[in-house]
Amino acid sequence: MTQSTRDDGLILLDKPVGPTSHDVVARVRRTLGTRRVGHTGTLDPFASGLLLICVNRATRLVEYLHGFAKEYVAVAELGRVTDTLDPEGEVVATHRGWAELEADGIATALEELAARRSQLPPVFSAKKVAGEAAYRRVRRGEDVRLEPVPVTIHDLELLRWAPPLLEFRARVSTGTYIRALARDVGEILGVGGHLRELRRTGIGPFRVADAVALDALDDPARLAPAWVSPLEALGHLPRVELTADEMQSVLAGRIVPAPEEPALVHGDPVALSSEGRLLAVAQAKEGALQPRKVFPVD
Repeated sequence: MTQSTRDDGLILLDKPVGPTSHDVVARVRRTLGTRRVGHTGTLDPFASGLLLICVNRATRLVEYLHGFAKEYVAVAELGRVTDTLDPEGEVVATHRGWAELEADGIATALEELAARRSQLPPVFSAKKVAGEAAYRRVRRGEDVRLEPVPVTIHDLELLRWAPPLLEFRARVSTGTYIRALARDVGEILGVGGHLRELRRTGIGPFRVADAVALDALDDPARLAPAWVSPLEALGHLPRVELTADEMQSVLAGRIVPAPEEPALVHGDPVALSSEGRLLAVAQAKEGALQPRKVFPVD
């Protein structure tokens, strides 16, 4: 194949409904013949869309890919509340008031929701309570109470109202639960609701339109366009091109002088490259670059 077991990079993968994110990682491991595979953020089995799959040494870049805003197209069903806030849960409440709702009122509710700066996470979530995932405690019958967390809702747009189904687009900060958005818009409207369908369409600069399906993993020609090099993956970071001498110093883990351009912020990560290859991720210091993660030349 074009990508071998020695290659480092990201695969833009379009997860179908059904498998877990762990299932997808296992499939990539088997197909590419490497254990060093990870991802930058899970999707529930009922959800589909973009997964960023990191392969080999690119798994060391995950921390620099977590902060991206995420984009979704979602369908909420109003008038039915489930305990998990998604279609896999048990219905715990119903309300017929959805039949009297109109698109203008729903759009107004979404505007109100978009203005909020915090969100109460679902109790069926991986949020930690005394070091343990909340959903594990709930399934043991414990009474779990979570606190609101800061979130940013960059965009929340009504796409279609087909009673009782509400389709919307959301662009949100990482850590925002779309299930909770479905719950909250239902509460604003006074009828309750849960998330019925979810598709992740973007993560930062990456788009599901550029991703490949699982069966493309076996086809080099189809997989190649969805393969992102480590340097491309860090395109959102400042980049410094190294001289030959600087390259040797960085590969040995030594500090090198910071250039005047681009202007670097103290403490921020910087991609260090040579001839189109990522050699290290450094931390900017006053007048210097301290290598933190080095990628030796094979």
